[in-house]
Amino acid sequence: MTLNQLRAFVAAERLGSFTAAASQLDIAQASVSELIRRLEEELDAVLFHRGARRLSLTAAGQELLPYARRTVDSADEGVRAVHSLGSLGGGTATFGVLRNADYYLLGNLAHTFHRRYPSVKVRLVGLNSAETAASIAAGEIEAGLIVLPVDDDTLAITPLMRDEVLYVSADPAVTARPVTIDKVAAARLVLYDAHYGWADPTRRQLAARAQLAGVHIEPILEIEHVEAALKLVAAGVGDTIASAAVVGSRAFPPGLHTASFDEPMFDTIALARKRGRPLSRATREFARLAEDAISEMRGGATRPDLE
Repeated sequence: MTLNQLRAFVAAERLGSFTAAASQLDIAQASVSELIRRLEEELDAVLFHRGARRLSLTAAGQELLPYARRTVDSADEGVRAVHSLGSLGGGTATFGVLRNADYYLLGNLAHTFHRRYPSVKVRLVGLNSAETAASIAAGEIEAGLIVLPVDDDTLAITPLMRDEVLYVSADPAVTARPVTIDKVAAARLVLYDAHYGWADPTRRQLAARAQLAGVHIEPILEIEHVEAALKLVAAGVGDTIASAAVVGSRAFPPGLHTASFDEPMFDTIALARKRGRPLSRATREFARLAEDAISEMRGGATRPDLE
């Protein structure tokens, strides 16, 4: 049973003749007759009474009709949805953004996209990079911005920019010179992204360095958001780390001091999508806007092709 057979059956029932159905479907009348014949042969049932001036359904035809209509209607709706998406007159863009998106000029991304494409729905998810990567791999979202590294070889990764990770302290003496991993391990640390802990990509870099140096890093406080961590540092509770984008923002508390690591450390921000799976046009356009924002920060380098 094929969609063309069901389409011919539904058209013939609605219009009352094979000739009228052929005209609507823009095929020969003999083709409609052949499609119906093959359908009847497959079902081992006669679907139309053919003696009257107007076709009428047999009991078998009446039984099939509601299912055939639903199948044809669903197929037509699918075609309309794809065409609508292709023209950005509809569809849904699904995208993951960084938890600290506002520091990378991404805060107005949804508003900008909606203004350009008001008929497209947007599902914008702000997650830690580890969970964003897992959501893309699972097909829950199409693409997203993440911080490397992540462990998933099913993803296609396009690096976009590097942002230095700095050590932050209220004590200027601590940041008078580049900070070694030994000093980090000995410090009272307030670290954010508590839910993901050492699965967070930035923390993973710290842990890898500590392992190579034979030391262990154990924060005294773990909280969720970088803003709260910085407030605690400003209050003298301990030290933390933060990206240069955060440090350079107006939200960075006054009176805090920063230093590079003795071996500078960087967050690499990348676009991730499922390997071998093309992006819908809506999500591809959303990704382009996100890349534009990142490019503005890094000086407008040429963005990679997302086709």
